[in-house]
Amino acid sequence: MVYAALLSMGAAAAAPPFGSPPGDAPPGGPLDPGTRVLDTRDLTGLDRLIDALKDRRAIFVGETHDRYEDHLIQLAIVDGLLARGVKLGIGMEMFQQPYQGALDDYVAGRIDESEMLHRTQYFDRWRFDYRLYRPVLGLARERGIPLIALNLPSELTSKVGRSGIESLSKEERAEIPAKLDRSDPAYVERIRDAYRMHPAGTGQGFETFLEVQLLWDEGMAERAAVWLEGHPDRTLVVLAGAGHIEYGQGIPRRLTRRIPVATATVLDGRARDLDPDAADYLVFPQSRALPPAGLLGVMTSPAGGEPRGCGSMGWHPAAGLNPQVCRQATGYWR
Repeated sequence: MVYAALLSMGAAAAAPPFGSPPGDAPPGGPLDPGTRVLDTRDLTGLDRLIDALKDRRAIFVGETHDRYEDHLIQLAIVDGLLARGVKLGIGMEMFQQPYQGALDDYVAGRIDESEMLHRTQYFDRWRFDYRLYRPVLGLARERGIPLIALNLPSELTSKVGRSGIESLSKEERAEIPAKLDRSDPAYVERIRDAYRMHPAGTGQGFETFLEVQLLWDEGMAERAAVWLEGHPDRTLVVLAGAGHIEYGQGIPRRLTRRIPVATATVLDGRARDLDPDAADYLVFPQSRALPPAGLLGVMTSPAGGEPRGCGSMGWHPAAGLNPQVCRQATGYWR
């Protein structure tokens, strides 16, 4: 169930001094253009949202990666579009382009989930609790929906993060988009804000930081555009972090620069201003939490600490053990 809240922003006009006669009240000033008003009579649910999305060719549904309710919204949108007869592909930031073959084999039933996770190197390259993504991946396999690995290989982005694009070899340059569009000052400023919160002492300058963000966004946009061009009868639902979607500055506009298709963006509206430019649709889901991950295979108990172990879906950061140990302890690694 989706909820929305009425938020009013902007300062209220100061009240007249206590005891002042009504005629002495100060005249009203100009209205604050920053004030947002939400007409609660227009609140809708997910059914209306999905009806509005079904005629778009590219639908971007953002997430905070470890927020379970965001993934439930993504699942509901995919399931709702399928129920309306929309032929889909699902583009995922969580998988890197060189491992597309493993996703193809998983959807086709040629390999099982364990082998797919092993071959995509999920627990090394993404690491967030796999249970967050499992329902969407399982639905894709069940319904034969193509899964598209959107992200560039981390070897490239890491190298650029250390030494800049100029450090890439000719062969490596062939793997990245030919053009990185830096022309949007609002995008650059938003990345600069993120850079200011970057841990100090990494030695990474802003230009290098910006190049990495551009590589991520342009790389995913190019991969999505190529897929849409090759599948003119399908709609692509892109699942990615909210920062790659908000204000259309990351993936969406870079996609439509390459292929002019009708798009829509959907973001979690909580903990953000009601800014109509942030997304086409804001949803306000109830908070949900995954149950604690089961531990199996290996248990340790540091002196004075809590037991730690391998998650039942393999290693993830909260497990607290070296992934090499978990590879030997779970069926998801060989």
